[in-house]
Amino acid sequence: MSWIDRVRNVLAFTPKKDTPDNLWHKCKGCGQMTFMKELEANQHVCPHCDHHDRIGPAERFAYLFDEGSYTVLATPKVAEDPLKFRDQKPYPARLKAARTSTGEQDAFINASGKILGRKAVIGVQDFAFMGGSMGQAVGEAFIQGVEAAIAARAPFIAFTASGGARMQEGILSLMQMPRTTVAIEMLHDAGLPYIVVLTDPTSGGVMAAYAMLGDVQIAEPRATLAFTGRRVIENTIREKLPDDFQTSEYYREHGLIDMVTHRKDLRETLGQLIGLLCEGKKAA
Repeated sequence: MSWIDRVRNVLAFTPKKDTPDNLWHKCKGCGQMTFMKELEANQHVCPHCDHHDRIGPAERFAYLFDEGSYTVLATPKVAEDPLKFRDQKPYPARLKAARTSTGEQDAFINASGKILGRKAVIGVQDFAFMGGSMGQAVGEAFIQGVEAAIAARAPFIAFTASGGARMQEGILSLMQMPRTTVAIEMLHDAGLPYIVVLTDPTSGGVMAAYAMLGDVQIAEPRATLAFTGRRVIENTIREKLPDDFQTSEYYREHGLIDMVTHRKDLRETLGQLIGLLCEGKKAA
């Protein structure tokens, strides 16, 4: 028996160790592999190219609020399948699958707490839950967040991430656009600021509603921000659009948003804004 055959025999009888499939993460921006613990320590931002990964409400709250200072608000209940909608699957089956995969009741979650010692209510839209689509539950949760902010005399900060209105709820999903707009007016009537942080991606009916109605408009770097798709626009106007079209940086350069802020700087930036907009008003 040759030495090659002996090595093969040894390898054949050597038990293989099971390796967890979540030890490494491949960056969607540069393709580099990053150790998951390193990525989590860097707030899910690629250490190689600075690509900002999508994150859910739990991570957002942990990164932004003072440690141990926040409470997650219960998700308001709404009629779950008002239109008895069915495509390839019944709508309730899609909701069940999304709830199982995310652990959340719907795509918008609120929490109340403190940022750098200053009161704030934060609402986070979760793209992992049916693409962050806006339905009755999202609209009701947004209003709940505004009402909680008014009760606490605190600003309301919305983190948006959505593909738009939820088609399974038809016209009822589109009705959330004026409902959330009225809620923002309620916040203004109470003399409180509404701050928006646009994250990747924000589009469709959400972009046409509460995502662009902030007193201060912030975006994470290189986020895709659009009302409609790039190809649709190019086919309509018969022109080639710039490479950075529908990005955070393009919007800032053209005056549609106020600033592009790295995730690691968001907590400090939001804390300073709350101080300027709320405490400054009290001093005046």
